[in-house]
Order: sequence, then structure tokens, then C-alpha cells
Amino acid sequence: MNGGRSRDAGEPLLLGVRHHGPGSARAVRAALEASRPRVVLIEGPSEADPLIPLAAAEDMRPPVALLAHAVDEPGRSAFWPLAAFSPEWVALRWALEHGVPARFIDLPATHTLAWERDEEDGEDEDGGDRDGEDGRTDAGAEQDALDEDVRVDPLGVLAGTAGYDDAERWWEDVVEHRGAGKGDALAPFTALEEAMTALRETYGSGGHGRDLIREAHMRLRIREAQREFEDGVAVVCGAWHVPALRRRRGVTADRALLKGLPKVRTDVTWVPWTHRRLSRAGGYGAGIDAPGWYAHLFAAPDRPVERWLTKVAGLLRAEDRTVSPGHVIEAVRLAETLAALRGRPLPGLGEATDAVRAVMCEGSDVPLALVRDRLVVGDVLGEVPDTVPAVPLQRDLERTQRRLRLRPEAAERELDLDLREETGAERSRLLHRLRLLGIDWGRPAVSRSGTGTFRETWRLRWEPELAVRTAEAGVWGTTVPAAATAKAEADAIAARGLADVTALAEHCLLAALHDALPVVMRVLADRAALDTDVAHLAQALPALVRSLRYGDVRGTDTAALAEVAAGLAERVFVGLPPACAGLDADAAEEMRRHVDAVHGALGLLGDAPAARDGRLRARWRTVLRTLSARDTVPGVLRGRAVRLLLDEGELAQDEAARLMGLVLSPGTPPADAAAWIEGFVGGSGGGLLLVHDERLFGLVDRWLTAVPAEAFTDVLPLLRRTFSAYDPGVRRTLGELVRRGPGRHDRADTAVAGVPGFGPGVDEARADAVLPVLRLLLGPDGDGETRGERVEVRR
Repeated sequence: MNGGRSRDAGEPLLLGVRHHGPGSARAVRAALEASRPRVVLIEGPSEADPLIPLAAAEDMRPPVALLAHAVDEPGRSAFWPLAAFSPEWVALRWALEHGVPARFIDLPATHTLAWERDEEDGEDEDGGDRDGEDGRTDAGAEQDALDEDVRVDPLGVLAGTAGYDDAERWWEDVVEHRGAGKGDALAPFTALEEAMTALRETYGSGGHGRDLIREAHMRLRIREAQREFEDGVAVVCGAWHVPALRRRRGVTADRALLKGLPKVRTDVTWVPWTHRRLSRAGGYGAGIDAPGWYAHLFAAPDRPVERWLTKVAGLLRAEDRTVSPGHVIEAVRLAETLAALRGRPLPGLGEATDAVRAVMCEGSDVPLALVRDRLVVGDVLGEVPDTVPAVPLQRDLERTQRRLRLRPEAAERELDLDLREETGAERSRLLHRLRLLGIDWGRPAVSRSGTGTFRETWRLRWEPELAVRTAEAGVWGTTVPAAATAKAEADAIAARGLADVTALAEHCLLAALHDALPVVMRVLADRAALDTDVAHLAQALPALVRSLRYGDVRGTDTAALAEVAAGLAERVFVGLPPACAGLDADAAEEMRRHVDAVHGALGLLGDAPAARDGRLRARWRTVLRTLSARDTVPGVLRGRAVRLLLDEGELAQDEAARLMGLVLSPGTPPADAAAWIEGFVGGSGGGLLLVHDERLFGLVDRWLTAVPAEAFTDVLPLLRRTFSAYDPGVRRTLGELVRRGPGRHDRADTAVAGVPGFGPGVDEARADAVLPVLRLLLGPDGDGETRGERVEVRR
């Protein structure tokens, strides 16, 4: 009955399928029910046979995957995903439900993973020599010939032959919409085998060079089953392999192909998988475009379009879009009409999508993108029972997830944590420890519910690859805290730069890895003492200061960290002025960022003990004054130093205006003056400074209008970079000031004509108008006097 002929006695029943095809899955179930085999052989790694009974567990829910990883290199791994609509999963479940033995027959993962290792090392694909010395001369030559073939997509070739430009649409028309072998359960497999036989005769292995060896192993496993069960053998495999498995080839030849294959020690287990990772867009080579749609076709074989469009309507209504039952009815009619116009037996995903866009989304692709993400692809995450084999670290992580009520989910979700609560603090520590181990289940995000050191926001999404990362991290310890501690100590010793060690110290505090801190701090102190690069020291200081703040929030003893931070700051003060001399434009801009970072770090220290009673801040102001006065320091750094002193209240506005006037005098080259302006008014608050200080604004305005035409094109990029960073409102206000002409005034301190709030003096009436509001906000003191009345308004 296969291949257009009756199956001979003792010949295996070969059921060629498309991986993750719901039509193939239904056809496999019908064929197994009709033929009732005594054993079911399935394409999959042979080492996974002991895991087959776990597929019958109540808490095993697809999509799941077989994960094989090298014992000595857990990061070297391979997956065999299975969804509810995968033919292999249907065959596996049918065998378990009917008490029939099931076995995997593909090449063992021990060889597959070794192949990957050898390819990375630059060896040949078959793992052996090409000169015949490995005893596989003929097989090696045949393999070489096959490797020269052009890689082909069998479904793509068949679709093109039938006049289709889309293999998915062709598959839907000829398989998904034709039922599951009505009348003859084996008819779909007969037709597919005939097509694949023709393709194999034309293309050989189609460029899939390893298939020759894989098929040799499968033939040997099939012969073993035939000797044991005679004519009751059913094989479920990719349709591409059926002609090769049907081919009669000697046992000796097959064994010769398998001789001398490389090996690695391998462990195999079940892990959860997701629909998103089943899609081709997720990087899965044998993936499909629409796993959510295929799952729907498998679960709803009757009236699939009507049920699908009802799902879409429910999703859009949940997103506050107006979609009524009438929309669903009209969308169904449109999808059926489109299918008829396009000559298709039934509406497919393309027709359903076009109908949704036209009827439910009003022609917009924005809500349609949501439908594709949530339904066409989907975020379904499978589950595996607790009894599956796993490394101890995985077990500890699962216990911690249950205790903290952090359930892994395939859909991305946002998690807000209050670190003052014990549960929030524990969740934060777990996520930080996992990040240190390279298990990026959660990623820090900007909080929308508030800011401050007592609050954290994370975006969580569990990806199947994290199971590999967990197995890989298992070499560091059997529990998450122990593994993270060992990893932190090793990373500290291996760190290349001082900034890497300071970032690691910050991470250890966030993750509460107290046992790792002594090692990290010792390495940090040693690196800080030996590093003479001021840029490296300036990069390291902000992370140390942030660590001190996190230590305060989490109740961590950071005395040693404070001493290192203070010593680091002192070395920055000494080395910064000479390091800033004679820099080119790019180096000066990079050093400006370091100056800003150090200034912000010292501001965070405030009056903390690490600030040494304010002495560090005083020393820093002296350094800024030195930078502002040295002609050898680039203009962007001198301007920045003046601006920081002004912000600190250490420089009067009159003095700042005087310094700006000197820089913007005709004797200064326009490019140097523009760099000084960029340093002074660039960054946060620079635009508001010009808006509210008419003298500074007038100086810049008059200088800019006086720049010669031949020099203007040179300074324009600097000025554009500076002013384009301002908020739109600030730029608009500056434009109004320019339009009203402050640059035409003779004196920089003259009021801007017609602009409210600008004048030569203080408007006492406007200043006093705020007192009633302060009275309401602050309330009266015990003596009846409003605290707001005693507020000294700085004018």
C-alpha cells in the first residue's frame, strides 16, 4: 500500500510526515488506528528511549523538547521539539495509550554533538580523515559527493512544481484541507512517498550530507525491530527519509558508514518549549511560520476558520477594540469569498488574515501585528514533570521559583519589586544571581510606578534555551547562591579591567553574595592600586558609589567598599588635570563623560562616611577650578568644569558670564569657542540655563551672529549636537527668544522685550505669590507661623 504498491509481508509501515504538521499528525493517528502495529519507531535521538514513559505523565504538556547536552560541556546542546500537533508526539502518545513499545531510531546525540564540536575545531563534517585511513573510504567518498549537492527544500520544490510560490499555502491546500486519508488511512503517505522518491532520484540527499549516515542508523534500528516483532513495525519519520529507508542496502554497508563516528558523553532530558521557538523566526531550522495557527487547526478540525476568527475577536476586544459578532460573521464571509476567488478548497491563514485586516482592524496593520504575535505565533509554554532528569542547580531553581511564586512564562511580563518587603528582596536577589550566572530570565527595566533605590522593575520571559544555560551553570554549584558565589569569584579573578571588577562588586551587592565580596574586594583593591589610567579609575568610581547606596538599601556592610571608593576618588583627583591636557576632540568628549560620571558619583556620596566629612567634595571643586583655568585643557572640558562649579553654587553667575565672555571674545578661534559652549550648556539643564539667564543667552547669541561665514560651517556641527539634545519645549522657548531679538540689545543684562519673567531685577510680587501655596503644602508650625513664610527664596 506504500509507494503505490502493496506492502510485502515483514516490510515496515513507513509513515512519512512533515515535522510539526497538524495534517500529518491526524493522518498518523488514523494510520496507527487502522494498522495497529506491535512497535512504533520514531525519528529522534536513540538515547531518549528511557524518557518515553514520562510522556504519559499528567503534568507533561506540550510543547516540550528533548534536550541533549554534552556532560563535560553543557553549553554544547541540541533540541528535538515536539508540539501537540507534531506527528512524532501523536505517535508517541498513541503507543503509550495502547501499551505498544515506542523507540527512537535516529542517530544518537552523542555523535550529533561531537559533529558540532569537530566543526568548530575545523575538522571535516564526518569527523574522520578524507584519505580513507579511517576505514570508510567508500562511505567517505559518497559523503563527499553528497556534500556537493545543492541544499533543497523538499516542500518548496513540490510547491513550485504545483504552481505555488508559498510552500505553507501549498501544504495547507493539499494536506490540511483534505482530511486525514478518508477511506484509506494510508493514502496520504502513499502520495507523499511517491513525491519524495522522485525528489531523491533528482537531488540525491539534497545537500543534507549527514542524512546518509542518519538513515543508515535508522535502517539498522528498523532491522532490529523487525527481527523482534516481524511484520508489526511502524516507522514515523520525516517524509524526506522514507525513500532511503525503503531502499534495500546491506547491513555491512550501513555499519561501515557508522564506523569511527566521533562521540561525546551525553545526557538527555525533557524540557519545556514554546510555540514562539517553534517558529522559523525564532531561529529553529525545521520550524514553521504559524505554530499558533497549526495548533488551532489540530485542535479544531471542524469549522476552523469560524473558530479562529472568534478567537481573534476575543483578543481584540480584550485590547479595548470594538469588535462585534457582526464583525466575525462578515470576516468569515470575506475569508470564504477570498478562498473561492483564489481557487483554494478552504480559507487558509492568508485569507483569514486579510479578512481580519479589512473587517476587524479597519485596514490597519497595527492591531494585526498583535494578532500575529499573540495568536498566529503565540506564547504557549509547555510543562514537564518533576521526575524528569535534571542537574541539581535546576532542581534548586525550581524549588526557589515555587517558594517565591515566580512561575516561568513564555509571554513577557513586567514585575515591580519593593525591596523593603522580604518577598520583593528575595525575588530581586534571585534574578540578580541568575543574571550573574548567564541565565537571563529577567532583565532590569525602567520602573513606571516610581523611582528610587527601594524599587526595581524587571521584564521576565522564560526561553527554552535557559534550560541549557542552567545546565551549563551547574558546574559552579548545586544551588543558585553557591553557584553564583563561585561564578563571581572566578569572574573577579579573570576580569581584565578595573571597571569590570567594580561592576562585579556592584552585582554582588545586588545579589547579596556576601561570601563572594571578600574575594572581589581583594581583587578590586589590587587592581585599583596598580591601574594608573585615569579613564579606567573614573569609569570604576560610579559603580562603587552605586554599590554603597545599594548596600544601604539592602542592609549590607560596605565599609571596605567605601574605603576603596574614597581612595579611588583621591587618585582620580591627582591624575585628572594632567590627563586632560592636549587631548583631541574625540578624546576630550570621552573625558567629559568621565568627568560627568565622577561628579555624579561624588554627588551620590553626599555626606556619607565614604565622603570623609565632605573633604572629597572640596577636593573635587579644586580640581574643577584647575580644569576651568588651564589653556592646555580642551574647551569642552573647561566649559564643563565652569558649568559644574556653577551648578554647585561655587561660582557666581557674574563670574560664569565673565568667563564665557572671555572665551567668546574675537581672539578665540570659533571652533574652540563652540567646544567651550558645548561643554558649558550641553547635557541636562543646559537649555534651561540659557532660557533663565539672559546674560548668558545674550553672550551666546551675539557671538554666534558674529562668527565669520568661512568659520560658521566648522562650528555648526558642534552647535547642532549641543542644541538638538534639548527638549522640544526648551528649543521652542529659545527660538522665541531669538525671534524677539535679545541679540540686538547693547547690554547682556537688559530685559528681553515682551518676554514675561525676564527683567533687570527681582519681581517681589511674583516671588511672594508662592507663599499661599507653600502654606497649604507645609502647614503651620506650633507657634502658628507658616513654615513657608520662613522659606528663603534664592534670587
